[in-house]
Amino acid sequence: MPKSGKRLSASLEDYLETIHHIVEEKQVARAKEIAARLKVSRSSVTEAFRSLSQKGLINYAPYEVITLTPAGNKAARDVIRRHRALKDFFLRVLAVDEELAEEGACQIEHTAPREIIERLSMLMNYIDEWPQGGDDWIKNFNRYCQQNSKSQDKLRANRDSTR
Repeated sequence: MPKSGKRLSASLEDYLETIHHIVEEKQVARAKEIAARLKVSRSSVTEAFRSLSQKGLINYAPYEVITLTPAGNKAARDVIRRHRALKDFFLRVLAVDEELAEEGACQIEHTAPREIIERLSMLMNYIDEWPQGGDDWIKNFNRYCQQNSKSQDKLRANRDSTR
């Protein structure tokens, strides 16, 4: 959480997440690489850096490399944890494709109440640890979704052909 105690915007959370991933790979992050990964302008990156620096989440000086402060590292890990929990749920339980799971996780990680994401994370842990068929009911649900999806596709096709 930033110094102000206020929740970060989705955009600033995306910057932290991106910085964290780049720092994990290369030990430091540069504005040019962050702009490329987020597909934003260098001026947007500079503005975000100023804001994150004021909140005590990054170490920033113009034209220098960027690193996370301990608070920034903690905040970035929290965003990544929420993202992973959501994506895991979408992939394993809802059986959506990887691209949709990634997109949904990116959007929802910023807006869902923490309590909901925590419960979702607990559900995934429970499924993994439950010896009495956690995987079985997921497989059965996935089969149900596939069958229902095929039925819905047929209904849509019939409806479209009568128009």
